[in-house]
Amino acid sequence: MRLTTLSTVCLSFAVASGALAGTTAIKPKLVLSTGLTYPTFLTHAPGDTDRLFVIEKRGLIRIIDISTATPTLLTTAFLNIDAIVTGGASISDEQGLLGLAFDPDYTNNGQFFVYYTGSGTNVVARYTRSAANPNVANATGVIMLSWSDPYTNHNGGWMDFKPGTRDLYIGTGDGGSADDPSGNAQNLTSKLGKMHRIAPTVGGASPYYTIPATNPYAGGATTMDDAVWAYGLRNPWRCSFDRENGDLYIGDVGQNAVEEIDYQPSGAAGGRNYGWRCTEGNSCTGLTGCTCNGATLTAPVRTHTHSATGGYCITGGYVYRGCAMPDMQGVYFYADYSANNSWSFRMVNNVVTEFVTRNSELQTALGGQAVNQIASFGEDGNGELYIIDHGGGIYKVVPASGEIACPEPNPADLNGDGVVNGADLTIILSCWASPCADINGDATTDGQDLTVVLSSWTP
Repeated sequence: MRLTTLSTVCLSFAVASGALAGTTAIKPKLVLSTGLTYPTFLTHAPGDTDRLFVIEKRGLIRIIDISTATPTLLTTAFLNIDAIVTGGASISDEQGLLGLAFDPDYTNNGQFFVYYTGSGTNVVARYTRSAANPNVANATGVIMLSWSDPYTNHNGGWMDFKPGTRDLYIGTGDGGSADDPSGNAQNLTSKLGKMHRIAPTVGGASPYYTIPATNPYAGGATTMDDAVWAYGLRNPWRCSFDRENGDLYIGDVGQNAVEEIDYQPSGAAGGRNYGWRCTEGNSCTGLTGCTCNGATLTAPVRTHTHSATGGYCITGGYVYRGCAMPDMQGVYFYADYSANNSWSFRMVNNVVTEFVTRNSELQTALGGQAVNQIASFGEDGNGELYIIDHGGGIYKVVPASGEIACPEPNPADLNGDGVVNGADLTIILSCWASPCADINGDATTDGQDLTVVLSSWTP
């Protein structure tokens, strides 16, 4: 199904209902309270609205079946690589299994990718779904990328594919300790303190990926890593793409004073420098590597000082694109792990608007449970928003008045106007051989998608 179809329908529903102000009262609703150990991330497979995939930091990926009214944690892990993952055995441990991304054509090729810490290294590996059981992965994968990491902290770990592309983005920390002692974040030969972009191949032996030609340092000097997309990051902990437009949001953890949210519009070129280690937020650190607040740096769009919030560990979130809260379409949610603070804002023409503190709404669930230690947010296949409590709880963000039924989208109604007609046919033809009007989930627009539109034609 085309990535934007559901949110387009939801936005049409919001316009029809006259609700676009982002004022719905919201609360977390408990989805799962037991059975998970140090969950750190939640996502879904492309086109899958029945399952949630949750990372346990020690090295497991678990499945929550949400196809019925009572969500169920499957007993058998989808993937268990605990034996090769270093760390992840405590709340304070920054190591472990940290990232998960499904191939855009996962339905057909079964590929997915994980990011974990090994013994003194950080690793990105490719695994595949079992042919015999879609709820279990093959136990053996291949290492695509690995690099030395001198300290146990600041591992980054987020990765995902930009919507509508086969480009996999990977966020890495600066290598740890304090003050980035080796200057990794500003060093374009180092993989640390960066946002990388690669294009994984489908199956096959090494090389397991190619470098997109538009990467800023592709084919450049040997003193630069051609996988680098952006640099100057300290510890990007939970980033995300807006599934509607491909905008990138980065939650970058500060050191002693300032937390920050960085932002890159979808159409912007790579090569941005977000300033660490000479800047922390908008503040000068006095450290070398770049010119503090210089013209070549990209400033954060939001900062939070430790003194003002009492927090010291930002958790990046997601832009809401679900149906349960139509007026929240386009609102970005994020939090602070340590202080249990949460916020939201909307980006309009690259400017933060509608900034709201969400503590009173998100600190206590509908059932009275305390929601804290927000290690990550997540999305399901319908774009609904989830909160991952590092203590083991999984929560869904819903209207405080209770969940509502969303309009059921017709995947052939590509423009969301309620009918399938010539306008949708025009979209199919304009997107031909690209992913932008892919209905059947095979990552391209072709005759199969045309057949779906024609067979669904509105009389």
